[in-house]
Amino acid sequence: MTSAPVTAATPALLRRVNAGKLLGVLSTAGVMTGTGLIQATGLTRATVHAVCNDLIDMGWVVELDPGRDDTAVGRPSRRFEFNSRAGYVLGIDIGAGRTTVLLADLRGTTMAKAGRSLSAVKTPADRTSLVHEAVVEALAVAGVTDSQVLAAGVGVAAPVDRAGNILVDDEFWRRFDTDLGKHLTELHGWPALLENDANLAVLGEHWRGEGQGVDDLAVLLAGERFGSGLMDSGRLLHGSRGGAGEMLYLKLVEGVGDTHGIARIARERARELLADPTIETSLRALATERPAGSNAPIPTSTTLPSHSITAEQVFAAAAAGDEVALGILRSLAVRTARVVATLAILVNPELVVIGGAVAEAAGQLLPDIEQQLAGYTSTPPRVAASSLGDAIVSVGAVRHALNYVEQHALDLQLTRPA
Repeated sequence: MTSAPVTAATPALLRRVNAGKLLGVLSTAGVMTGTGLIQATGLTRATVHAVCNDLIDMGWVVELDPGRDDTAVGRPSRRFEFNSRAGYVLGIDIGAGRTTVLLADLRGTTMAKAGRSLSAVKTPADRTSLVHEAVVEALAVAGVTDSQVLAAGVGVAAPVDRAGNILVDDEFWRRFDTDLGKHLTELHGWPALLENDANLAVLGEHWRGEGQGVDDLAVLLAGERFGSGLMDSGRLLHGSRGGAGEMLYLKLVEGVGDTHGIARIARERARELLADPTIETSLRALATERPAGSNAPIPTSTTLPSHSITAEQVFAAAAAGDEVALGILRSLAVRTARVVATLAILVNPELVVIGGAVAEAAGQLLPDIEQQLAGYTSTPPRVAASSLGDAIVSVGAVRHALNYVEQHALDLQLTRPA
């Protein structure tokens, strides 16, 4: 048996390792003195100061004026801070009906936001073009150039394998540009890191949402279609082709039968009930309201257009005590509890977060969902509604891009602003 070759610890390699260690500490801390960095890393004073000088030259770290301390003896301590504006990242959510772009600095602080409706797109190329427009707008708002962007996380409502390829086995998934990452990189120059939207949602929730500090976590995107992102022991579950967390199996689950999400079911169930003129509900008045100034005829109960009632109106009517709307919510809770139970049985998360645009309204379902769960599984998780709202995927996309920057920081060439 032959042993693996051992790489010699050259001075250059040690310097790089030490630079990564110091940058990791500074990127998550505030201002630190040389003494503080020595204590945090275990490196010698000479090494800390030498490597910090390297990081300052590269643009990753800035040195601040030494703080005044009249009681101190000798030279004042050098003070260092991570340069959060050394570059920027983008978080891009490309959904079925809308794209949202966040521009953030290297601490994840949002600098600009832009969006475009995708409801009228006819081809994948049209979708990519509108994403490009939203990116250009976000950069212009913040006065940032493409050359200052170090990476972009890009979420799509389709499975994405580890190489960044979109799976197109399903008709819905084929709506997305299969070469999306390549095309965005050609347009802008920065790496576009494609990932499934629910996977990014769980990253965002773990970073900035209800899932902070929870390493066994599932996020259930529950708007128009159900999809889930899964985290086990702090590690994102991906699957061989990016399909971990896909929920087409719900077609086989009794009491569910499809992947339709909370918003869609609420809307469709309300429409079915409103078609019966004998049912009295405040939803009827909401469905027949016309926009101010509109001359369109008021639809009758049998000619209500599909967009005449919204999920938000159903939840609002339920909150006001409407019995018909409350009945819809009860049926939604039973159905959603079955979906959550499947995740509890398959992956046993500590917490399931209901996310997406429907998250705030879905908070009304939580008591009924949790009550139902105990009858479906012996390991019921806690259930919460996301506080990130419809930004959950774009926030996760920012985190995805920051992960890339942190991993490749010492190989990235920073562009100094003019």
